[in-house]
Amino acid sequence: MDCHILIIDDDRDLCTLIKECAAKEAINADYCQSGMAGLAMLEKKEYHLILLDVMMPGLDGFQTLEKIRSKSNIPILMLTSKDDTTSKIYGLRSGADDYLTKPFNMEELIARIISLIRRYTRFNGAGNGYRPLIYEGLSIDFDSRSVTTKNGTFDLPPKEFDVLLFCAKNQGRILTKQQIYEEVWKETYVYDDSNIMAIISRLRKKIEPDPGAPFYIQTIKGIGYRFNKEV
Repeated sequence: MDCHILIIDDDRDLCTLIKECAAKEAINADYCQSGMAGLAMLEKKEYHLILLDVMMPGLDGFQTLEKIRSKSNIPILMLTSKDDTTSKIYGLRSGADDYLTKPFNMEELIARIISLIRRYTRFNGAGNGYRPLIYEGLSIDFDSRSVTTKNGTFDLPPKEFDVLLFCAKNQGRILTKQQIYEEVWKETYVYDDSNIMAIISRLRKKIEPDPGAPFYIQTIKGIGYRFNKEV
């Protein structure tokens, strides 16, 4: 791989270690120790992925995440020593694409970085030339990884786009949370629904005419979700 990532973490030793491990996979890493410094670096250089620590002095990871998401859909993998579900769900609802709790296995971290970059960035060239999927009031574009609704055209963060695309491709079919998770996250389902629920919630706020009464992504109670077969 030949790409650039940004590490925003106040643990300098950890940043150095990640940088060294990433370099073995031809991944170039820059790092800084605060949210404000990270935002400044993002203004000067383009990156393919951000590793973002939650517990930082000043502008914490959640606040930094929200500021990044207001301008960019770059893949973001959050790092935190917090192992509570509330923090995890908050990060995912705010726009994080993945979440890894410290201490973590360095090989797992690098594997997740590579997976996110391969799946969600377009540094290998243009898209595949597929025609957009068009439904009533909604268009999903493969090449630009964007959606068009009556409110306009906008990009979706990586995980949101892949969840939507998987559901849309299986229009009318009831998909379990396990099926969605294993397709999108490419890892074994461990009965943790918070990722999927957060993604679906964010998607509905963006594409549904009325998020409180979903038209496109319908909930099948006790099972999972279904993309409306009537659209």
